[in-house]
Amino acid sequence: MGSTLGVAVVGFGWMGRVHTQAYARVPHHFPGLAVRPELIAVADEVPGRAEEAAEQYGFATAARDWREVAADPRVQAVSVAAPNFLHREIGVAMAEAGKHLWIEKPVGLTAQDARAVADAVTKAGVQGTVGFNYRNAPAVAAARELVAAGEIGTVTHVRIRLFSDYAAHPEGALTWRYERERGGSGVLGDLASHGVDLARFLLGEIASLTADTAVFVPERARPTGATAGHTRSTGGELGPVENEDYVSCLLRFASGARGVLEASRVSVGEQNNYGFEIHGTRGAVSWDFRRMGELGVSRGTSYQDQPVSTLYVGPGHGEYGAFQPGAANSMGYDDLKVIEAYNFLRSVAEGTPHGATLDDAVHSAAALDAMARSAEQGTWVSPAGG
Repeated sequence: MGSTLGVAVVGFGWMGRVHTQAYARVPHHFPGLAVRPELIAVADEVPGRAEEAAEQYGFATAARDWREVAADPRVQAVSVAAPNFLHREIGVAMAEAGKHLWIEKPVGLTAQDARAVADAVTKAGVQGTVGFNYRNAPAVAAARELVAAGEIGTVTHVRIRLFSDYAAHPEGALTWRYERERGGSGVLGDLASHGVDLARFLLGEIASLTADTAVFVPERARPTGATAGHTRSTGGELGPVENEDYVSCLLRFASGARGVLEASRVSVGEQNNYGFEIHGTRGAVSWDFRRMGELGVSRGTSYQDQPVSTLYVGPGHGEYGAFQPGAANSMGYDDLKVIEAYNFLRSVAEGTPHGATLDDAVHSAAALDAMARSAEQGTWVSPAGG
């Protein structure tokens, strides 16, 4: 292992904790990495949260204001895991301060926000990685290779789903996530952004789309104190849910393939039901995040009544070999973030982007903006300008 890299985490809810744990684990899984992360600073506006994080994880400094992190010369790279409405301000400021950036999706509230951060990263000459973690699953990497190699023929259509129940309870607190000004486009930015990234990662650019959206839980109680994750709240003043609970979208790819993308944060009975089915002229491949190490694969020359087999990913698929020695040993969500940390630190060490970049975030955000326009206008829309 080579030199140390001073890192900081801004926003210490669940995702900030995941980033921190990924920094701690990455040297163990990728010992050949040329830089070793050193936990310098953590910032969170909730009183006491940063101090607790520093005590638990060993950050040298704790702060309430992220601007202290931007001004700290010991910090060379920053994880931004703050709420969406802060992404642009913090991301631009960190890049302008010369700090490499690992920022959570959707990188702001609009494509304009994502572009501003991307432009700042480019102008500053720093590296930028975005938290599209599902593309890091070794099975997703294997699916991409199968598709690119023509194993299922020419892709004809894909279905991508992201169903969750985290907002299904009517007592879920009216946090920033449900406000247009602070949370942006609701389930579009939260879940559909991952769907767009998977679509592009697996099948290429989206030429046009048409979408429909809905709000199914129209009111929630305002929280009476600090919140983290998906807190429940009772007795507080009711306020309106301003952004989308659900989106369904038809996609047309530049390749000529067609797609369906559907996402919901209020799907009772669904817990992290994320995945895809890709169909081609000679076969198909499917993946379910809840069975992360498995791919359903149908290939051959039978066409009709062609069987589906299960492929258990192993060493040689993506970064699986950094975690397990043989196929069918389970990996978990946090492992995907370790891979993401590896790609970020490798980008910094080599000066070349690895993994999901700010450009990917801009393209995803442009597609989300197009979905919102389409739902409002009732027409097909091009996400051009990504």
